[in-house]
Amino acid sequence: MTAVDYKPPAKVELPTNNNNTSTLKQGQPFTVTTFNLGYAGLDKGQDFFMDGGTMSRSGSKEQTEANLRAITDFLSGARSDLYMLQEVDVNSSRSNHMNQVQIISDRLPEYSSTFAYNYKVAWVPVPLTHPMGAVQSGLLTVSMSNSTSHTRVDLPGKESWPVQLFELDRAFIESRLPVDNGKELVLINLHLSAFDKGGAIRKQQLDFLADHIHQEMKKNNYLILGGDWNHALPGTDHSRFPSQQKWPQWLQPFPGTFAPAGFQWAVDPGTPSVRTLDTAYRPGINFLAVIDGFLVSPNVKIVDVTGHDLNFENSDHNPVTGRFVLK
Repeated sequence: MTAVDYKPPAKVELPTNNNNTSTLKQGQPFTVTTFNLGYAGLDKGQDFFMDGGTMSRSGSKEQTEANLRAITDFLSGARSDLYMLQEVDVNSSRSNHMNQVQIISDRLPEYSSTFAYNYKVAWVPVPLTHPMGAVQSGLLTVSMSNSTSHTRVDLPGKESWPVQLFELDRAFIESRLPVDNGKELVLINLHLSAFDKGGAIRKQQLDFLADHIHQEMKKNNYLILGGDWNHALPGTDHSRFPSQQKWPQWLQPFPGTFAPAGFQWAVDPGTPSVRTLDTAYRPGINFLAVIDGFLVSPNVKIVDVTGHDLNFENSDHNPVTGRFVLK
């Protein structure tokens, strides 16, 4: 496992399929949707061993296919201009080796698509009685707008050997989209760490992001960061959602020290975006929180934000859509 461990460089230029010619326009509203798909395997009947459950794979191939059909139905129907998707499998035991990137791209033929690995392990041997097995998974950015580049940027913070051999290699996709006023929209699709004890690795990742944002703002571009932050996001309160469970150990409150000047959070505080996975979903039982949303630069106006309550039917996350205007 050490010999074949996936160790990508700090930055990798990514290919884009079906790059569009449409250009974003200053002052014209557009929508962005973020959705952690849970590899189309974490539907309402599932639990997950890392969160206190016992399961490591989708319930069945038929269930995986049904989940992915429902997810692609949502994506097709939402008609967002841009999608930031996480936990999209291309060849994993846990999702019956379905190429979900290809299936989503085929369902959205008018969009461009860019994929980056953040989990590539030949064999995950836990849990011992029913191991997760082979994993090839990552981030997928889908766009109706022209792009000049997409880059996989490696995030710092790794577990110690040998645990890291079987963990995710966290990263984000940075996409550069031209705007008709000569600037660029820098779109960052991210999925931060979840199960690091005490949030030490998450702090390293947020420090790295803060520095990245600072460097980018020197260029006077527009920034939208979105995805699964694996923190309870600012402006949200989990007590709004009835639950019999206590605050889960893996969830961290978002640190108040992370505050890029003038940036705003675009979240829907009234709709939970994630549930706990120690047990199958039972309304009123599972702990619910908002960990999916967007952080935008001062020159981006937030028009509205909508969390889509899909009742965790086909994923352990709910999607979130933001409507924005570039000032």
